[in-house]
Amino acid sequence: MPVKIDPQKYCRDQTVMFETGLHRDLAPHVDASGAERVLILTTPQQSELGHELAAQLGDRAAGMFCRAAMHTPVEVSAEAQRHLEDIGADTVLSAGGGSTIGLGKALALRCGVRQFALPTTYAGSECTPILGQTENGVKTTMKDARLRPDVVLYDPELVATLPVAMTVTSALNAMAHAVEALYAQDRTQSATELAILGLKSFAEALPAVLRRPDDLEARLATQQGAWACGTVLGQVGMALHHKLCHTLGGSFDLPHAETHAIMLPHATAYNQSAVKDALGPVLDIFGGATPARGLWEFAKAQGAPMALRDLGLREADLDRAADLAVQNPYWNPKAITGPEIRALLGRAWSGEPPE
Repeated sequence: MPVKIDPQKYCRDQTVMFETGLHRDLAPHVDASGAERVLILTTPQQSELGHELAAQLGDRAAGMFCRAAMHTPVEVSAEAQRHLEDIGADTVLSAGGGSTIGLGKALALRCGVRQFALPTTYAGSECTPILGQTENGVKTTMKDARLRPDVVLYDPELVATLPVAMTVTSALNAMAHAVEALYAQDRTQSATELAILGLKSFAEALPAVLRRPDDLEARLATQQGAWACGTVLGQVGMALHHKLCHTLGGSFDLPHAETHAIMLPHATAYNQSAVKDALGPVLDIFGGATPARGLWEFAKAQGAPMALRDLGLREADLDRAADLAVQNPYWNPKAITGPEIRALLGRAWSGEPPE
């Protein structure tokens, strides 16, 4: 039976809607916000969607910027800011995944504009007051209430054609937020409940989506899971998994969702002895000999990438990656040591099961 999630129960500072066809009926929502000049943001690959939205908004579409990029490079944000100021936009409409929504957040912080988010992946960035941006090859994160989009419109039509491979990695990226929320230092009962709901949503709906990618009911269920997982990311702190992924993405330019998908079971394995009870729900939902093994087997069954070497990371990069990962570590329930991190990265690089 599909998991039902009520956004208003867990988050009251954001307007969230789940409905088929929302992206074809934007005007009422834009009108309700008072937006007059909207800058539409996309990646180059999704510019066609941007043009469709601009045509729908008519005179309220002040312009488009279709150069959003992975890991939110600060030089791209600066270029977009100049364009926003030139056209006098008061609102950004971010249509896309984490790259596009990250750019919208950067502009909201820089310019004070309101944000609409129209997610086309399951990354969950649209739910959080968090921005990760890259400068000089280093990715850093910040948290600020102004970063959370004001309105999020989830339309399963926008993910119905998401390629199967991207569907899987984006979903596992979202699940990583929920897994780390279960043992977060500042976890709360509400965040834990929401994390479990998010994991259950993906566990039930993702296999259904892969069996029939155009199943809008299953796609909507995965979007609810993405919202739940993304919202807990904004409510509690993250730990080792996110530090590793930020290191690999920011310093080695590895693709965001694929990196999360590969690293999740290995980071979970590193921590599971220290937080056995907290990870009990993962074992209940995914089965397996351990929470980490259950996640690894689930990912493998969905056809997820399993090895960092397949993303282009060289074996010669592992020592440097381990060194970077132990610098300025995030809080973690288990002490972080260089040799253990190097061993973890070695298994993730070769695609071995987590230990």
